[in-house]
Amino acid sequence: MIALSLAEIAEIVGGRPHDIPDPAVRITGPVVIDSREVKPGSLFAAFTGENVDGHDYATRAVEAGAAAVLAARPVGVPAIVVEDVQTALGALARAVVGRLGTDVVALTGSAGKTSTKDLIAQVLQRHAPTVWTPGSLNNEIGLPLTALTATAETRHLVLEMGARGIGHIRYLTGLTPPRIGLVLNVGTAHVGEFGGREQIAQAKGELVEALPAAEEGGIAVLNADDPLVRAMASRTTARVTLFGEADEAAVRAENVRLTETGQPSFRLHTPTGCSDVTLRLYGEHHVSNALAAAAVAHELGMPVEEIATALSEAGTLSRWRMEVTERPDGVTIVNDAYNANPESMRAALRALAAMGRSAQDRGSRTWAVLGKMAELGDESLAEHDAVGRLAVRLNVSKLVAVGDREASWLQLGAYNEGSWGEESVHVSDAQAAVDLLRSELRPGDIVLVKASRSVGLERVALALLENAAEGEAAGR
Repeated sequence: MIALSLAEIAEIVGGRPHDIPDPAVRITGPVVIDSREVKPGSLFAAFTGENVDGHDYATRAVEAGAAAVLAARPVGVPAIVVEDVQTALGALARAVVGRLGTDVVALTGSAGKTSTKDLIAQVLQRHAPTVWTPGSLNNEIGLPLTALTATAETRHLVLEMGARGIGHIRYLTGLTPPRIGLVLNVGTAHVGEFGGREQIAQAKGELVEALPAAEEGGIAVLNADDPLVRAMASRTTARVTLFGEADEAAVRAENVRLTETGQPSFRLHTPTGCSDVTLRLYGEHHVSNALAAAAVAHELGMPVEEIATALSEAGTLSRWRMEVTERPDGVTIVNDAYNANPESMRAALRALAAMGRSAQDRGSRTWAVLGKMAELGDESLAEHDAVGRLAVRLNVSKLVAVGDREASWLQLGAYNEGSWGEESVHVSDAQAAVDLLRSELRPGDIVLVKASRSVGLERVALALLENAAEGEAAGR
């Protein structure tokens, strides 16, 4: 963050200095909400959660080097006392971003937000100093914390924006007003909370409504292949640019194909030229993500050859999203267990099938270890049934459905599609899945692990990798 004095911060957030000997002291370290992350010169924001009250750690934060605490009450150490810490943090982020004058790129969508954000960040980083959302810290706390890591050298600030309801994205864009807004898709993630895809589209479209007008530099980057996203063009006064595989998309892909290992390759077309791209990521669904990143980079002035090179060299920055690891014994673990919705589940299964084609020719097998997709409301039974059926249609060798009711629906779908005998199995929990896989995996097998975050199915992938590492060490 740019160095601001405690007096300046108090004025920005409408707070009252308390126990501050010298209001001219400047914040020279990061703004943090975890006292363990304090560095010399930090500002520690004390949030009150369900189980932990940050105010109880104020003294520890100052002892670790924090210059002051942003707090809702006096804490016995230098503090700026405010009515609401979250509101104050947002006000501070807006003030800092406004002073920096950096280009803010915001993106949202039902699926692929984090993967696309990571692609955009890696492409733009080649162009100019770039700051981006770490992992999925895309809410009213994570977004201002990310914005506050920007410095005077930062040219691009790439921010992922999530929504749990109408008005959430409008609030986030108020904290860090974007000049470029990207909408990836409107799917069924959180449909149980929103009530339908039209309501999801209404919430996601708040991003383009927040953009400045075209004559002020506002740019809406929209998915030409998603009708609900494309329709958002009528909700903005910003200039609209389209990406996708449609002919009218300004940034589009042609000759899309998958390598033998399941990595997409295509010809990238932009208004300034064409270039070939082969991604290091797995699955054809990443083509759309790459086009979105290319469209943003094009609008920020990058030449197509540089964009193509950056996309071809980009990797996975965030954990548990199509993380592909080959064990010493030849078993490949695909950890995509961070989250799941019907669209991302189908994309992951298709990626598994593509990865497994050459493996199956060698007698190896593909395993889909799947769990519950949360927040689907009345659509839950149909969507889980459809995923189970798709696994069979894609010729996945083994389906392991993990959990309770939703897992039984996954297996029922597979059964009704013709998966009998040992081709699909329902187990009670993650440990049961680990025990099954440990006993049956053989060299060359490929294992996909995926479910909603609440299921914690990453434990399966981690256990299988730890087990292999321990075995290798014992062998040595």
